[in-house]
Amino acid sequence: MRIGVLAARAGLTTTTIRFYEDAGLLPAPPRTPAGYRDYPAQTLSRLAFVRNARAAGLTLAEIHGVLAIRDTGQAPCEHVTGLIDQHLAQVEQRMAELTRARSLLRELKHRAADADPAACPSEQVCTIFPAAPRPGQ
Repeated sequence: MRIGVLAARAGLTTTTIRFYEDAGLLPAPPRTPAGYRDYPAQTLSRLAFVRNARAAGLTLAEIHGVLAIRDTGQAPCEHVTGLIDQHLAQVEQRMAELTRARSLLRELKHRAADADPAACPSEQVCTIFPAAPRPGQ
């Protein structure tokens, strides 16, 4: 199938498909006598995997690794499970960091509401922020 048809069916742009091809995520398709790319039907499945893996946060290098395993005829499920575990741990860590940041920002918002700019001493940059470092910093 031609690249425009493939793009429409995959819900991607032709530019994205060419990028994935250049990045090695798609094998170079055969060409028609007129020189147009002629993608096989299974390319749709591969593109669906790439799109879903990207949505889950996998990098292009990680996706390339999964596809390389599949291209040898092996099921990449164990490798994918490891990647999912790694990404999930990273997301959970980031969520904990964001939760701490939200708590700090809420505290600062309350301090800001109570702050009087006229009472801000010149030796302190801003009284909304504590003058001494916060515990654990």
